[in-house]
Amino acid sequence: MFEVYQSRCSVPEVKTIVCLANSRKHSGRCIAGREILPNGFGAWIRPVSTRASSEVSEEERRYDNGASPQVLDIIEIPLIAPAPQLHQTENYTIDAGRYWIKKGEFPRAEIPRLLDPPAPLWANDDSTYNGHNDRVKVDIAAKLNHSLVLIAPEDLTLKVLTEGATIGNPRRRLRADFMCLGRYYCLIVTDPVAERALLAKSNQDYEMPNTYLCVSLSEPYTDLWCYKLVPTVIGPAPL
Repeated sequence: MFEVYQSRCSVPEVKTIVCLANSRKHSGRCIAGREILPNGFGAWIRPVSTRASSEVSEEERRYDNGASPQVLDIIEIPLIAPAPQLHQTENYTIDAGRYWIKKGEFPRAEIPRLLDPPAPLWANDDSTYNGHNDRVKVDIAAKLNHSLVLIAPEDLTLKVLTEGATIGNPRRRLRADFMCLGRYYCLIVTDPVAERALLAKSNQDYEMPNTYLCVSLSEPYTDLWCYKLVPTVIGPAPL
């Protein structure tokens, strides 16, 4: 069985998480995970920088041996204070002057203990041209109280496809097609590990049984929409 890892540091600015999101974001990464507490697991924590777009740089997130965090790493992270932004209530500003510390690795077999209770993925009334149920108007998002979930989707397929050809801006993308509580979703995947593995293959659908997804609701874009994204794909074996 998994043994709960506890931080040796008792100061409140340090939190220990299981890393469940490690996605590309601008020039850095968006990291997030569930907090580890002495009696189990707590809320989601998203470490953010003081940049306007909040991404965490390579230098800010690395360990003292130069390595970078990976999904399912157990990480001790120095934080300054909560920094909620609208529905992204999980945000905490990092202490950029201190290293992150890897405390161990969480067993994949125990991921079901981290799943969020089944629920709709926020509001489900709007879709982009290529997606489905993949965006939320900012005024609606402002009334929500969370922006991260870990789910076990039904009928998951990862789709490699080229979008934008009709407007002269073709771009190959990776999307996740799946069902959740009877709703169909088609969301952009921002997991760099999944992108590297599948964009190297041909445009087609790849069935992904026994796979977990972290799903996030982005901060507002300039178009006043918040987008549902898949920052992490956790399959039964490396992609």
